[in-house]
Amino acid sequence: MRQKILLVLAVIFGLLSAYLSYEHMQGLKRKYQSRTKKVMAIILTSSIEKGGTITESDISEIEVDRMANQNIQEIPWQRHKFAVLKRKANRTLPKGTILRYNDIKIERRRSDGLAGQIGSGNRAISISVDATSSVTGLIKPDDRVDIIGTFRFPEMKGDKSLDVITMTILQSVRIIATGKNMGLGSSSTLKKSRGYNTVTLELSPKEAEMIIFATQKGRLVLSLRDADETGFTNDLQSVNFRYLEENIDKYNKARQKRTYK
Repeated sequence: MRQKILLVLAVIFGLLSAYLSYEHMQGLKRKYQSRTKKVMAIILTSSIEKGGTITESDISEIEVDRMANQNIQEIPWQRHKFAVLKRKANRTLPKGTILRYNDIKIERRRSDGLAGQIGSGNRAISISVDATSSVTGLIKPDDRVDIIGTFRFPEMKGDKSLDVITMTILQSVRIIATGKNMGLGSSSTLKKSRGYNTVTLELSPKEAEMIIFATQKGRLVLSLRDADETGFTNDLQSVNFRYLEENIDKYNKARQKRTYK
């Protein structure tokens, strides 16, 4: 009987020990995950010889975990068309390589300087920004932003009073440069150049005219997009005080449904 009791106790302690070990490992896993972030990087789907040109069929996206405070050396997937395609490999790169900046030759495709980064038919213009309008200076080259403007317009009442109106002017605008940083170096270069007071936008000629006019007539703020978002919002609005007052309750109810659904 004594042996049976000892056997049962041994099994119980064994199970308890296994459970505690499992919980300890899960705790470590949660602690690690809280300190990491998901990064969409670029992986080679075929081998590239040294000096070989990287094409769209040679790459794919891959999700990797990186420490939150770590300088990311991998080239972000959202920059593949500008930073990777048609570049030459600095060394032989086997299939499965996650691309870093030092794996490819950083050179301008058409000409030196900013002109080599502008898409055909587009123009580059710079606008002034501050900490608020540049999302605390966290916008980087090749990010996509919406441009939101606030202006004072005459009210539709026939008198000379003015009304303040906020509206989205352009969506999904590519950032070519922040200050003098065109984003062609490593992440350490990006970190050092975070302080800037201008951003350079890639626009069509007609869009450039509109944005230049808007900078003279009101305040522009950049709204940073998700790296993978490519869609456009069609039901945009012009917000003035009356619109804000009439729709506050509606927006709070909609937010409550999204938050607690």
